[in-house]
Amino acid sequence: MPLNEICDRPAVEQAALLRNREISAVELLDLHLERIAAVNGVVNAVVTLVPDDARARAREADRRLAAGEPVGPLHGLPVACKDTHDTAGIRTTFGSRALADNVPEADELIIERIRGAGAVVFGKTNVPEFAAGSHTFNDVFGVTRNPYDPNRSAGGSSGGAAAALAAGMTSVADGSDMGGSLRNPASFCNVVGLRPSPGRVPSWPTAVPWATMGVQGPMGRTVADTALLLSAIAGPDPRSPIAIDGDPSVFARPLATDLTGMRIAWSPDLGGAVPVDGAVRDALAPQIPVFEQLGATIQEASPDFGGAEEVFRTLRAWQFHRMLGEVVERSPELFKDSLKWNIDVGRALSGPDVSRAEQLHGRLFERVRRFFERYDALLLPTVQVLPFPAEQEFPVEIDGVRQETYLDWMRSVYFVSATGCPALSVPAAFSPEGLPVGLQIVTAHRAELTALDVGHAFEQATRVGDRRPDLVALGLEAPDVSRLPRSPE
Repeated sequence: MPLNEICDRPAVEQAALLRNREISAVELLDLHLERIAAVNGVVNAVVTLVPDDARARAREADRRLAAGEPVGPLHGLPVACKDTHDTAGIRTTFGSRALADNVPEADELIIERIRGAGAVVFGKTNVPEFAAGSHTFNDVFGVTRNPYDPNRSAGGSSGGAAAALAAGMTSVADGSDMGGSLRNPASFCNVVGLRPSPGRVPSWPTAVPWATMGVQGPMGRTVADTALLLSAIAGPDPRSPIAIDGDPSVFARPLATDLTGMRIAWSPDLGGAVPVDGAVRDALAPQIPVFEQLGATIQEASPDFGGAEEVFRTLRAWQFHRMLGEVVERSPELFKDSLKWNIDVGRALSGPDVSRAEQLHGRLFERVRRFFERYDALLLPTVQVLPFPAEQEFPVEIDGVRQETYLDWMRSVYFVSATGCPALSVPAAFSPEGLPVGLQIVTAHRAELTALDVGHAFEQATRVGDRRPDLVALGLEAPDVSRLPRSPE
């Protein structure tokens, strides 16, 4: 294939080219750096680069392969990591002026595993400040724009990761998800994002090791790419008290293309619990019969999401205050208002408030557990709206319903977060104006393989994810290496 197309190919294909020595890790890295130089000035997805260090690591990857040494599942793949994940020797700002010059001394666990699997880490992807919100902008690096329409949001908080994937600037991408931060940007950018069950991808270090609302997980241009990264970052670790046992290599097995016998529920609005824009409904409705064509039985049904609002809002606010309260109190002028508001909500919580949320949490889990005794998967809209103008902080209205805060419009994903179930966003459709729409596939607690199988079968049947952005319109014809954002010495 032409070299300029390799960056857009699935990571599993790139990995095969590397292993067959049809391309070197150095060559693949350089192709990605050229792509970044061509389009990142418009998209602003990759915010820090360490090309010299990355080339040294790519040369070592080539040496290991040539010497016949054992290599990992991500061997030689160029990867940019989320700017909320500590990377040793690479600036990690969390999108905050308070940490604009922060260079960690050690990798956190997810980065340990990505590097240990052979990936060549070459930089960082943009985030909203401390990953708060599902639109990626901050005072350090600015706004990340959607590669399908640079006037629109790329989503968040893993918005830089999703935009970089869509524009061929990274092979796979790590992210995190509390209120939809892996799924929303995947939907907005026509890529794949998986929110795993809590503990499937253990986090360390963390100030809240027992918390289950926030998780880390994989993104890719395809479901198989996402599963490949999951196979590298999942698995037990003694440093995490909620880590799930099991061999993570199971996620790298071939995925299903036939859903015969599966029982699948579809709900266009979470059982009437959330408003959904008509354009999203119209885009998704014609795709649901595809699952019947794949052999599944489809029924419109939804679990009772009662209590999910209070569970998510309370536990999120408690966690934000626990992790960030003291930092923001010392220098409040450095932080955006929505982040300070969320921390203030957490500060005002009482013991009974948190206790009630945990009681509701348990009841919600039990209702959803019983729902998945009847169904193998639940289909939902990933996002309730189309990608919105990049100048807005959040949509203020959905289908005539006012959205008061930066969280309100994310209910279709954060209600699912409160259940503890894995959820996969896959490319499903495009609006008439060419904006991506994702479909959310939710499965029973710890049933990530089922979600991956269902998503892969749908992906292979529809091929919506094959539609890449018009990179010529983004400036691909005129690479500008002066736009490469370098890490400070």
